[in-house]
Amino acid sequence: RLRQRLDEAGAFLAGIRRLCRVGDLTVETHVVGRAVAARYGLSIYDAMIVGAALVAGCDRLLSEDMQDGLVVEGVLTVVNPFRLGSV
Repeated sequence: RLRQRLDEAGAFLAGIRRLCRVGDLTVETHVVGRAVAARYGLSIYDAMIVGAALVAGCDRLLSEDMQDGLVVEGVLTVVNPFRLGSV
C-alpha cells in the first residue's frame, strides 16, 4: 500500500495531469462502465476504468490486473504492460 502525505499525493497527481489528459467522471462514463461490468463480468472498479477509456476513444488500456488481450466492444484491447513485448 502506498502511503503518502497529502502534499505528496497532490504533487504526484499534478504530474499525472501534466503527462496525461484527465477527463471528468460523467454520467456517460458511469453508464458505459456499468454496461461493461454486466457484459464482461468485470468488477465495477475495473469496468469504470474501461468505460472511461471507451468514452475517451482509447484503443488500448494498460493494466496488469485485467485479462491481458481482452477486447472490449471490438475497439479497446487490455494489455498487460509487464508481458514481454506487449507495449
